[in-house]
Amino acid sequence: MKLSRQFTVFGSAIFCVVIFSLYLMLDRGHLDYPRGPRQEGSFPQGQLSILQEKIDHLERLLAENNEIISNIRDSVINLSESVEDGPRGPAGNASQGSAHLHSAQLALQADPKDCLFASQSGNQHRDVQMLDVYDLIPFDNPDGGVWKQGFDIKYEADEWDREPLQVFVVPHSHNDPGWLKTFNDYFRDKTQYIFNNMVLKLKEDSSRKFIWSEISYLAKWWDIIDNPKKEAVKSLLQNGQLEIVTGGWVMADEATTHYFALIDQLIEGHQWLEKNLGVKPRSGWAIDPFGHSPTMTYLLKRAGFSHMLIQRVHYSVKKHFSLQKTLEFFWRQNWDLGSTTDILCHMMPFYSYDIPHTCGPDPKICCQFDFKRLPGGRYGCPWGVPPEAISPGNVQSRAQMLLDQYRKKSKLFRTKVLLAPLGDDFRFSEYTEWDLQYRNYEQLFSYMNSQPHLKVKIQFGTLSDYFDALEKSVAAEKKGGQSVFPALSGDFFTYADRDDHYWSGYFTSRPFYKRMDRIMESRLRTAEILYHLALKQAQKYKINKFLSSPHYTTLTEARRNLGLFQHHDAITGTAKDWVVVDYGTRLFQSLNSLEKIIGDSAFLLILKDKKLYQSDPSKAFLEMDPVSSFSEIPPGVPQACWRCEHKAITRRQLGSQNEVIPMSLIHYRTPFCSACTSTWMLRVTLSAQLVLGPELSAVLSSYLVVYNPFEQERHSVVSVRVNSATVKVLSDLGKAVEVQVSAVWKDMRTTSQAAYEVAFLAHLPPLGLKVYKILESQSSSSHLADYFLYNNDGQAESGIFHMKNMVDSGDAITIENSFLTLGFDRSGLMEKVRRKEDNKQQELKVQFLWYGTTNKRDKSGAYLFLPDGQGQPYVSLRTPFVRVTRGRIYSDVTCFLEHVTHKVRLYHIQGIEGQSMEVSNIVDIRSVHNREIVMRISSKINNQNRYYTDLNGYQIQPRRTMAKLPLQANVYPMSTMAYIQDAAHRLTLLSAQSLGASSMASGQIEVFMDRRLMQDDNRGLGQGVHDNKITANLFRILLEKRNGMNMEEDKKSPVSYPSLLSHMTSAFLNHPFLPMVLSGQLPSPAIELLSEFRLLQSSLPCDIHLVNLRTIQSKVGKGYSDEAALILHRKVFDCQLSSRAMGLPCSTTQGKMSIPKLFNNFAVESFIPSSLSLMHSPPDAQNTSEVSLSPMEISTSRIRLR
Repeated sequence: MKLSRQFTVFGSAIFCVVIFSLYLMLDRGHLDYPRGPRQEGSFPQGQLSILQEKIDHLERLLAENNEIISNIRDSVINLSESVEDGPRGPAGNASQGSAHLHSAQLALQADPKDCLFASQSGNQHRDVQMLDVYDLIPFDNPDGGVWKQGFDIKYEADEWDREPLQVFVVPHSHNDPGWLKTFNDYFRDKTQYIFNNMVLKLKEDSSRKFIWSEISYLAKWWDIIDNPKKEAVKSLLQNGQLEIVTGGWVMADEATTHYFALIDQLIEGHQWLEKNLGVKPRSGWAIDPFGHSPTMTYLLKRAGFSHMLIQRVHYSVKKHFSLQKTLEFFWRQNWDLGSTTDILCHMMPFYSYDIPHTCGPDPKICCQFDFKRLPGGRYGCPWGVPPEAISPGNVQSRAQMLLDQYRKKSKLFRTKVLLAPLGDDFRFSEYTEWDLQYRNYEQLFSYMNSQPHLKVKIQFGTLSDYFDALEKSVAAEKKGGQSVFPALSGDFFTYADRDDHYWSGYFTSRPFYKRMDRIMESRLRTAEILYHLALKQAQKYKINKFLSSPHYTTLTEARRNLGLFQHHDAITGTAKDWVVVDYGTRLFQSLNSLEKIIGDSAFLLILKDKKLYQSDPSKAFLEMDPVSSFSEIPPGVPQACWRCEHKAITRRQLGSQNEVIPMSLIHYRTPFCSACTSTWMLRVTLSAQLVLGPELSAVLSSYLVVYNPFEQERHSVVSVRVNSATVKVLSDLGKAVEVQVSAVWKDMRTTSQAAYEVAFLAHLPPLGLKVYKILESQSSSSHLADYFLYNNDGQAESGIFHMKNMVDSGDAITIENSFLTLGFDRSGLMEKVRRKEDNKQQELKVQFLWYGTTNKRDKSGAYLFLPDGQGQPYVSLRTPFVRVTRGRIYSDVTCFLEHVTHKVRLYHIQGIEGQSMEVSNIVDIRSVHNREIVMRISSKINNQNRYYTDLNGYQIQPRRTMAKLPLQANVYPMSTMAYIQDAAHRLTLLSAQSLGASSMASGQIEVFMDRRLMQDDNRGLGQGVHDNKITANLFRILLEKRNGMNMEEDKKSPVSYPSLLSHMTSAFLNHPFLPMVLSGQLPSPAIELLSEFRLLQSSLPCDIHLVNLRTIQSKVGKGYSDEAALILHRKVFDCQLSSRAMGLPCSTTQGKMSIPKLFNNFAVESFIPSSLSLMHSPPDAQNTSEVSLSPMEISTSRIRLR
């Protein structure tokens, strides 16, 4: 009886759907085009075309209706089966029956338990919370005496009678993989000699120790040395004289990096160590990154580290921690409800990591124990007192002088175990320095250790030697389970090393390359996933041409080039001009090589008969970007800056002999391509466009393969460029899809007559490939965009497009979709937004500002932001020209300022991308001097001086705008988002590149977009920042309604989380659809393509992100193994924001996923949990069929597919 009632209900549902659909069919479109009267300048259509359009709508909607009914029918069948057979689990990792529903019909289904974590996270007590520390510190910077930024340290002579002072002197050499010289030049001139001397000099005495961090240099040296040296290194590691610390490819920056790249460079370094040296680092060493993020702390903890060291922290914070004896602490994540993320951290107390600032508080004395500065050498002590070589005649006095510094330094810590680093940049490159440092210190050690009354035990040590002794000492003191060290949460930004010199400039410096880095990360991830799955197909079908390809070697090189750019003088924009060019060239070359890997891998996967796969070493059958010629590149200009200058037209033949499809790859100039910039970069940045054409004919067609890099089913817009405006796009089912044909602009008023942009809505499965067909044909589903020009004092060339000059029009400029209505002033800048969900209008103003630099001696440079006061409004000499686009797929408003081309776009689609505003800024400040340009978004949100920025795309850190700090101190790094909120609303700025962000007044978010500075800021670089490029910055603005929030609770909470909509929008922004054109002469007319290829069985849970599927190296040779590293991240989201019409066919599952049901067409042979960087396997690690992720967890497992 119960089953019969259920059939009746579902039968009634089917009937209602049919009737309702038929009622709406003649008035409803697949897209959300604004209804009602057309806007200014519209013109009536003929009755015939209207009728034809209605018929086309009816055809498409009948098909869609059939699909809906089919899904409901399947659900009824599934329900009946479940009633008959008992409860069953879902078919995959997503809700059943939802996979094919249109996004407009989908709403998020979040398990209430998945909301619990976010609501509990703010209730945890910490001994030290950095937000509170900033409230306590006066930031008054009094003169501290010999320790200028500290205080006078005193001690009693008998303090070490019961327990002697134990000192570990740790020799090290900090080697930047690029800064004043390129990576290769530093290696040639300095680093290789450090390694060579290390092998010789450490072998002389087993008590000598040394630590090394940067694996990029070690790997380069390893490739050129002989086996005896390799064996010597292994021996030094085995007997504890040499330690590898951190072991990443570089010592990464922690402010501007994304966690994807941080993990990747860590894995690359650790995999190299495992294969070549068999060692596993266990202590972190970060002495030079300009501020420190808890994200890096978490990654080290997940990799199996138990200790870490940091150096560059605000001098006032160091002083406060020294007074409180909290320089050693357990660093705990803000969101951790327990202590599972704790890692013991040592903060160096003084100004720098060089020898004058590491033995104790008085640099004048400590410098005298840097024996490279002995008289007669190239270096001296700036304090005027040189070192003395140690001899029997002075060893007593010198030892007592040094011990006094060690004792004073030890008074800042809670134990009698002391760390004294001994090194500096590129130290120990000369053979003589090894003797000078080690032999003089050996004499000092010998004397101190021979004098019992001194109560000291001193030796050379590694970093882990120190931490092991520290833990042993703590274990002896520990009573009643009480920890000797406090638990701390928070971050250490923004760094200041003296006075008001805040290092907030590098958050933005060289933004062109910061954007390039993010594109590279997305492409590398795509290449990794597609390559590994294509590799499995190639192994299955024995496709030797793929198996023998150099793709894995090329992929490894790309990983290392991306890893190199994470260095703290690379992505930060703080290297010499030619070094920046070197980094950029490496990234660009890897982008090119990744396109080949992606194209070949996708081609193999989409082939119907895999055995027909062919490969051309010189090109891919699937191409993402035009192939460029660089024959006209001016000297010194990186290739990435000149790709737009290609003028050749390459003719391609596609298809069978019976269907010859000429396709050309066109390059054309744009107004943003006048000098050192790149159309290709703009194309990728703004809309992931692709050039097709120029000779499509009415009978010819081309295949477009679109890849969805997202782990959820997705509706998103694809834009390609063709040479004909009469274009039809067919879906994988052969159905015509709605198309918007827009102009390609030669300049801001002139349209191209040879190229057109075609935009359409694509619906792709998770990590899926789908084939679309583009042909030249008259189609009622193809619609030309309309254009409206404001403040136009020139002649506009419209070509085939309807273009109206809005002279003396008093009408407000507006664009809208079904979620939002945006209002703009006559200058084309947004003023207000209406959310249609509640029909309330909010002020939301966009404006641009200039910051200058101070007139004091020290001025802004690559590192420092030292402004001359508050930001000043950007003033145009004349009212800017404004161009409004209105179309079926999107509408936008573009204003052309002298230094910025600013565009705000709305997509007329349901779901994720329709709910936010896309903002793109093309910035060109090459004509200004000592200025920084900022975009400010102003609202009525009362955020009470509190705002939020993300850390490395991984977590959110609350911030406070503090009046007691200078303006530049209130600027923080933003990798992917920043937001402000009050009890009613949250305003989020999502970013596709790392930049500096702030909130200088209530209701405001500011983002720094570029900076041009004509002088050095005296931090060693020796130059300003004046190699600016025309740079595309890409953002989305999201305004969300908050439900039932208390601002007082916000103020108390040290944590915050994005909404799920914000998470998804950020992912869409950073991982757009990837369109590829089928090019090249196909090897056989018998070749057919699948209509689509699904890599996953179903969408992953909404809160789980597939970070990477990274092919693991072989343990022998240079090839690959059968395994891959599957890296997953469970995100936490704030449930107290509206989540209506999310448009996602997924749910949340409390972090649980079935592994056997993960991949489509691939069986899982084994799935074994691992540490983050593959160094360790848990003690109970075994093959498992389910993964269960805790909130915020990033997890790596070894997976073997077949």
